[in-house]
Amino acid sequence: MTERKYNIAILGATGAVGTRLIEQLEASTIPVNQLKLLASAKSAGKKLTFKDQEIIVEEATPESFDGIDLVLASGGGSVSHKFAPEAVKRGAVVVDNSSYWRMNDNVPLVVPEVNEADLQTHNGIIANPNCSTTQMVVALEPIRRAYGLSRVIVSTYQAASGAGQSAWEELVAQTTAHNAGEEMVANILPVKGAEKHYPLAYNLLPQIDVFEDDGYTHEEWKMIHETKKIMFGNKNSKSVKVTGTAVRVPVPVGHGETVYFETDPNTGATVKGIQKALSQAEGVILEDDPKTQLYPQPINAEGKRETFVGRVRPDLENDDSFHMWVVSDNLLKGAAWNTVQIAERLVALDLVRVPEGAANKFIAG
Repeated sequence: MTERKYNIAILGATGAVGTRLIEQLEASTIPVNQLKLLASAKSAGKKLTFKDQEIIVEEATPESFDGIDLVLASGGGSVSHKFAPEAVKRGAVVVDNSSYWRMNDNVPLVVPEVNEADLQTHNGIIANPNCSTTQMVVALEPIRRAYGLSRVIVSTYQAASGAGQSAWEELVAQTTAHNAGEEMVANILPVKGAEKHYPLAYNLLPQIDVFEDDGYTHEEWKMIHETKKIMFGNKNSKSVKVTGTAVRVPVPVGHGETVYFETDPNTGATVKGIQKALSQAEGVILEDDPKTQLYPQPINAEGKRETFVGRVRPDLENDDSFHMWVVSDNLLKGAAWNTVQIAERLVALDLVRVPEGAANKFIAG
């Protein structure tokens, strides 16, 4: 039997995640017949390389998806809103990095290590979670399976690149200016469209995304509801209580998170048991030896697909409760690799097909 090869399009190919999508696809198990690179008119004409082949970036149009089997999208919410239904209408399956489709009831929100089974019911669009959510659920899932999970409180330490290539470049420019005794210019963070902007270099910003009416930022809202949807199948699930605070830190790449979690009292969770569950989990590397100062660090996680976990310890005030430190490359497991990993599983499970009538579910956007 001849192996099927796939025509693939990368939407948003020239961005920080898009370029990594190309790299991850090149290193993946997916048999590629043809690769099409799509971006805005501004980026059209640029040349990028895939498997030693030079490919010219094209401007994305609805017709760009004719004959395409798989779309790996990282062009932002408005771009995915516009083009994902067009791709599905033309028979392509879309794995989308933006936040636009994540809470749509017709769209599975998938981290393969946690809820791969949800791919079986896709309608042509699969959503990739927020980067901070992804690494947290990868670390929490083996614990949930072994010891249950009733409450999660997370504080994040998120890298500049989580806000895009321009935010990363602005951090570098601000650092250079500060070291030269010059004024730091801020035009992007904490939110590009906000009234005020603050420098990230030598600073911490307790705001990621816009503020909601309840005082939480939208990033914090996403972590709460995405975690519930991925792990418990319902964005408003009452099976687990989740809350958190998201902070932008002056690190180029790699998100860190302190995670407090409560287990089922009847399971007898221990630090050693949790460490064992983590050490045996897919996609997790346990780095946890305080005696030798071994713990995860963003600088060591950069460029790696895995999620790193350390500093597992009991909460001294609450029974059956624990803390851990979680680090991952936000541009890889938090974005590009999780997207390609989903695509790999779609190929392996023979799910690269759009169910009949599925496109109608997204016509209204």
